[in-house]
Amino acid sequence: MIYTFLAEGFEEIEALTPVDLLRRKGKEVITVGVGGKNMTGRSGITVIADTVIDEIVLNDEVEMIFLPGGMPGTENLYSSVKVREAVSYCFNHNIFIAAICAAPSILGRMGLLKNNVKATCYPGFEKFLEGASISSDSVVRDGKIITAKGAGVSVKFALELVRALCGDKEAESLGNSIIYE
Repeated sequence: MIYTFLAEGFEEIEALTPVDLLRRKGKEVITVGVGGKNMTGRSGITVIADTVIDEIVLNDEVEMIFLPGGMPGTENLYSSVKVREAVSYCFNHNIFIAAICAAPSILGRMGLLKNNVKATCYPGFEKFLEGASISSDSVVRDGKIITAKGAGVSVKFALELVRALCGDKEAESLGNSIIYE
């Protein structure tokens, strides 16, 4: 199971592209509203989340949590104690954590990138990647942490999430089926 957290002001492309591609590979992706079920993105698109954060269960069935960026979405995610608890749970249990755009700043502010974890983010948010080895790459995987720069690399990022959970062959097959270049 993969939890995708949606807070008011999330970046729609960054959130929904991974949800779509992971579901195409048969992954159980659950969108989680932080602050309610109806979440409106930064471009005014409202998404009805599958559940709300008070109803999620953190256990060994969780394969990944995913934090989309966008503003003020990222700040709204960070301000949620329950989101930070979920991130900490995954970090402490060696479960994948994925974050794109401004959202890697949440990991940095929580101290999870220390010891030179390789990470990337939207330009200007590097100052929040405390202790990280900052990469100029658009998508970066270092162990169980996957980060990306922003909306323009959403498909590449989503395919990296598929690669992490399903393997290289499945990611390549999916990329070919959607005509990813």
